[in-house]
Amino acid sequence: MTTQRIAFLDVDGTILEHGQVIAPSTVTAVRTARANGHLVYLCTGRSDGDIHPRVREIGFDGAITNGGAFATRGDELVVSHPMPRADTDRLVAYFEEHGIHYFLQTHEAVFASDGIGELAADFFRQLRERHADQLRELGLDDGDEPAPMISYRPLAEVDLDEVAKTTFISERSDSLDRAQADLGDRFHVIPGSIPMPGGSNGEIALLGTNKGAAIVEVLDLLGIDAADAIGIGDSWNDVEMFDVVGTAVAMGNADPELQARAGRVTTSVLDDGVWNAFVALGLA
Repeated sequence: MTTQRIAFLDVDGTILEHGQVIAPSTVTAVRTARANGHLVYLCTGRSDGDIHPRVREIGFDGAITNGGAFATRGDELVVSHPMPRADTDRLVAYFEEHGIHYFLQTHEAVFASDGIGELAADFFRQLRERHADQLRELGLDDGDEPAPMISYRPLAEVDLDEVAKTTFISERSDSLDRAQADLGDRFHVIPGSIPMPGGSNGEIALLGTNKGAAIVEVLDLLGIDAADAIGIGDSWNDVEMFDVVGTAVAMGNADPELQARAGRVTTSVLDDGVWNAFVALGLA
């Protein structure tokens, strides 16, 4: 019998590109691996409530979301690490003091500060238009109206006791560096995994809350050895995932430094990257 393995897949830049497009081979790869008896989990910085419907339709065994704050097995929530309220209050006060636009993420949804939703929506619309010709050439533009790249609700509706992660956009080019210096005593501040407008953007979670830590919890729950785990991603929030799995794979569109960190590199997101990785590793 073939040893059952488990693959953890990042979403943006690994499964999903330009906010709306999935290579058909990626769908085939995931479904074939599961049919062959392997497990496939999402492992994303997104909120569970903000996972693109086309990604959900592929079918997965579970999901790590909010960069490792939450995890589900099937429909069961098995990991839950929201921030203490004092930490959320500190982040909100920091953003407001420095005039930074931000999203607050809970397990269920994303909540937008005033103005950020419109700013992001316009940016993503321009991004889709710039890549329209490439998508048509690849036969991946089906003409459907795309779902929003980020689905969000008004900030006034958020339960501040349930926030697990924040994403920010700033017009200043040094905001990421400043946030790392000002908040690094308590928080993990990294470049954003979804391309955003502005001078700089980033993601902030509590120190110790990351994809790698959540994977360790999930593997322990499932009784699977880390040597049988695969992690595939393209962003800096995938570093801790690469550190804990037996096989780390960077996408061909990832930063060269991240590719070096992973050691193994597949092709890019729209060039059958997930499929080629699964075939090379014997899952499909």
